[in-house]
Amino acid sequence: MIFKPNAIVFAAACALSICAAGLFSLNSQAADEKPQAQPKPALSVTTVQPQALAWPLQLSANGNVAAWQEASIGSEASGLRLLEVRANVGDVVRAGQVLATFAAESVQADVAQAQANLLEAQANAQDASGNAARARTLQTTGALSEQQITQYQTTEQVAKARVAAAKATLVVQQQRLQHTQVRAPDFGVISARSATVGAVLGSGTELFRMVRGGRLEWRAEVTAAELERIKVGTTAQVRTAQGTPVQGKVRMVAPTVDPQTRMGLVYVDLPASSLKPGMFASGAFALGQTTALTVPQTAVVVRDAFSFVYRVGKDQRVAQVKVQTGRQLGDRLEITSPLEPDAVLVASGAGFLNDGDRVRVVENSKPNVPSAQIAPTPAASK
Repeated sequence: MIFKPNAIVFAAACALSICAAGLFSLNSQAADEKPQAQPKPALSVTTVQPQALAWPLQLSANGNVAAWQEASIGSEASGLRLLEVRANVGDVVRAGQVLATFAAESVQADVAQAQANLLEAQANAQDASGNAARARTLQTTGALSEQQITQYQTTEQVAKARVAAAKATLVVQQQRLQHTQVRAPDFGVISARSATVGAVLGSGTELFRMVRGGRLEWRAEVTAAELERIKVGTTAQVRTAQGTPVQGKVRMVAPTVDPQTRMGLVYVDLPASSLKPGMFASGAFALGQTTALTVPQTAVVVRDAFSFVYRVGKDQRVAQVKVQTGRQLGDRLEITSPLEPDAVLVASGAGFLNDGDRVRVVENSKPNVPSAQIAPTPAASK
């Protein structure tokens, strides 16, 4: 059999084409079977889990600081000249301490006159008593009539009455002499002074005003609905203008409510502090504790007025979870919406993540142990 050269060349070309197609198919299949490269983590993060805490339950309020009781110290002497003032505003005085003195010359003269009148009355009474005694001894002899005897006895009684009147007059003048010295009625702090040396004052004119015992109280305004939650003895924390907390206790809850504002007053006794009467102060009442599910504040991201946390899955990818927050205490936030207690959340850096991002969890994640030293703040929710 004889083959033509053209037929041989054509057959060889077909064989080469078939081999090239087979090689291309194998290369494509190998390329399809090669594993795809994993995406790099978007961020290295630490994780934390929600924790249930005993959360202090507080009731915030505002009010004024006032004196527990104020004493008005006035003049009991009338028409006398104020000679000396020994106390000023801010002075701490003790009970019975002399605060001011009046000129006492005229009163001393009245006392001396009253003493002389008493001596005269006592002498007259002694003479009348002697005459009456002698008249009684002669009553059975008939030397004196009954009328004369009765007259002697009456004179004796009148003389004794004049002695009593003279003694009373002397006591009055001695009291006037004592009133020339104005004394503190109690221990306290002088809060106001209107006494002026040289002034001639009438009886009852106020000279000083004093905070009795130096005691202050916070008169907190509370709504009628919340007034029943506060009891006598409840602890309250009041903050000064410098932010220093002052601990006090409820002394009394007002039995009435203002019909205009619908607010009631709660009186809180305060210890000595930088608070002054007339100051405005804010504070909170400790009403116990409640259990709250909390997370660190850094784990919550606010976007478009909504709060989110990022939960880390087993595949190291994060899922964005919308949550509702409540009270804040220190660096922790309360979560009021449903959230799994065992959920693993991104502790910090969540603001740089998006839903579905892959992260790398750092092995030494921040332990989920809140500080026990966090103090409740008056700004905490009710």
